[in-house]
Amino acid sequence: MTLVGNPILPGCHPDPSICRVGGEYFLVTSTFEYLPGLPIHRSSDLSRWELIGHAIDRPGMLDMSGMASSSGLYAPTLRHHGGRFWLICTLVDQHDAARGGNFVITATDPAGPWSEPVWLDVDGIDPSLFFDDDGRAWAHGTRPARAPQWHDQTEVWLREFDPVAMALIGPEHLLWRGAVIGGVWAEGPHIYKVDGRYLLVAAEGGTEMNHAVMVARADAVTGPYLGDPANPVLSHRQLGRTADVVAVGHADLVEAEDGTSWAVLLGMRPYGGLHANLGRETFLVPVVWEDGWPVFAPGSGRVPETVEVPFGRTGVADDGSVVVAPGDLRWTSVRALPGEVADAVGEEWLLPVRAEGPLDAQPFAFLGLRQQHIDVDVSLRITGRLAEGEEGGLLIRQSERDHVRLAVLGGGESDAARVTVTLVRRGETVELGVATLEGSLADGVELACRARGQDYELLAGTRANPPRRVATIDGRSLDSFSSGGFLGLWLGVYATSSGQETESVLRVGNVQYRAR
Repeated sequence: MTLVGNPILPGCHPDPSICRVGGEYFLVTSTFEYLPGLPIHRSSDLSRWELIGHAIDRPGMLDMSGMASSSGLYAPTLRHHGGRFWLICTLVDQHDAARGGNFVITATDPAGPWSEPVWLDVDGIDPSLFFDDDGRAWAHGTRPARAPQWHDQTEVWLREFDPVAMALIGPEHLLWRGAVIGGVWAEGPHIYKVDGRYLLVAAEGGTEMNHAVMVARADAVTGPYLGDPANPVLSHRQLGRTADVVAVGHADLVEAEDGTSWAVLLGMRPYGGLHANLGRETFLVPVVWEDGWPVFAPGSGRVPETVEVPFGRTGVADDGSVVVAPGDLRWTSVRALPGEVADAVGEEWLLPVRAEGPLDAQPFAFLGLRQQHIDVDVSLRITGRLAEGEEGGLLIRQSERDHVRLAVLGGGESDAARVTVTLVRRGETVELGVATLEGSLADGVELACRARGQDYELLAGTRANPPRRVATIDGRSLDSFSSGGFLGLWLGVYATSSGQETESVLRVGNVQYRAR
């Protein structure tokens, strides 16, 4: 017996989907505009999870250039059938509905390589796959209702899927339009077969405070589906804004080797008020069956702080403290792969300065890590030369419209590095701090962020001067409740020439992420 702490995947890991192959579990989550995309985690006990790769990890698999923040890769579903892993997902451009769509990729090893995307002729989001025991396969997803009875009503569709042709075939079936009259965004659907009947699990209420898990079942995969009288079967929306975990929903079920049932789902942990800087995280709850219906978190109906996993193994938990070398799988970039914007040289990165920057909805010179702990220190060293008008440094990123830059400015006296702290809030820029350091960028500048709750202290120093505070930021201005969007915060290093042609390069080293 192991006591597992929730969330099982801290930091921005939304829309989890899980499957089991033998004694191993595999889990994928959404990544929106960040690449590599769709991280695959593996566990043998639902307790300890290892990042083993990403499904979207090669240049050219997808084009996200120009996509605004919170566009990109939405709500993947991971399944295993016929000796292969199947992953179905949506690429969304929030400003261009004609760009993107639903695609399928496959792999024999979930760590990769994954196949090139095969696009399906269907609209909507949040697709899923169900492989029936009669040999037939079915794709299903959600879209805005064709004949809505209220604003933001959606509907779940179903069509047969040909795994050989990788295409949808046969007629479409409308399965579900929500459990609650007036309820919005019936989405994230998954179908399972339980004791000869078909179970539909879907989210409802939108992915914020009114999120919930709904269940329906049918005698045939094509329906009709009747809702569980207990709907919503899991939600924290009735607990209000002061709950420890809010916005609970988007569940996926898995049966363990011992026959017990479990669900992974998303939720957010607010702190400092209704602010969730870590974004939507992945949680685990037990499931039991009563009269053929699933009961989530039996006895409490709430996502617990800890979960008893009977087959869990004991071990030392990862405290999140690590020096992050270039080969670490957690590195991400925005709309591009890390290897497309930087070169790994030993334990350091070479980061060429680009004309694009954090304000642009384009790939830019950025290497980042999810914030996965409320209290954390992130530090790094940059070395090089920057021309007048260029800058590079530490970036705390929510989006191009909401972020903080601890920037070393180019030009000026070679032996005195100039540093500024700039807050971009809903597209408006405010300078919050400035410092001149005794020492040059050519000799190396140390930059750090010390997050303690909602206080983000930004520090800068050189070999001659230990890092000192330049400014402290109120993190409540950066989370998705304040700024909109679907993401938690990322911290990392960036560089930009602000539109100028440049040949400047920064050397990035000694990157440390230390949970406190």
